[in-house]
Amino acid sequence: MYRVLAVLLFALASGSVGAETTQTLDIPTRPGVTQRLLVITPDQPKAVLVLFTGGDGVLRISPSGELSMGKGNFLIRTRQQWVDKGFVVALVDSPSDRQSYPFLSGFRQTTEHVTDIKAVIATLRQSTKLPIWLVGTSRGTQSVAFVATSLDRPDGPDGLVLTSTILNDPKSRSVPAMPLEKITVPTLVVHHQQDTCRICNPEELPDLMNKLSHASRRELVTFEGGISEGDPCEALAHHGYNGIEAKVADRIATWVLAQ
Repeated sequence: MYRVLAVLLFALASGSVGAETTQTLDIPTRPGVTQRLLVITPDQPKAVLVLFTGGDGVLRISPSGELSMGKGNFLIRTRQQWVDKGFVVALVDSPSDRQSYPFLSGFRQTTEHVTDIKAVIATLRQSTKLPIWLVGTSRGTQSVAFVATSLDRPDGPDGLVLTSTILNDPKSRSVPAMPLEKITVPTLVVHHQQDTCRICNPEELPDLMNKLSHASRRELVTFEGGISEGDPCEALAHHGYNGIEAKVADRIATWVLAQ
């Protein structure tokens, strides 16, 4: 843990004006397990966004910071936009013991996953001294919501962003089925009005918002338009904000920085 913190602190301190740094970090979490992050730090950062991809949650981040999977995901493909807006961006891979099939499938709502992300939050909070926001898209919202219902501050996040939330899932617990009344931090919900993914039906958003009753601030922001291609549950459909990425990123950034 100390080596990881030292590397990250050096990265934060060593950039010159207008520069940004990129680091691949392996954070010890559970016995024999590490959690790999790709951390991009701009000059004069304002907050930290920890990004959780959808699907099976694997990115296969190489030691040099290359991604071999998940590059098309909405949050992953827009990572530079977040950096340009002044955020430290941390891309979360599947942990070292989940680097083969089924990756994060069946793992997102486990105590082991919470332990891993607790270590991520602690490392980033100690090294940056900035607010830590968990941002998930699609099945990444199951990770974000479960962690937030399991950890109180200072162990938990300072805020949440849920995009294309899993609202009804016959194969696993959906986000509205979790004990969301435990969430007290500011929570932004982002959804596409034309999302036709069967487990992300916009008509079920009122139930989600009602259950976020104890969040210190909550808001639903919806979008329409853009391009929809291929599988309606994949990243190039409306589900992944294809064609309106910049508009969505601007709205999220403005909301987070206003907290």
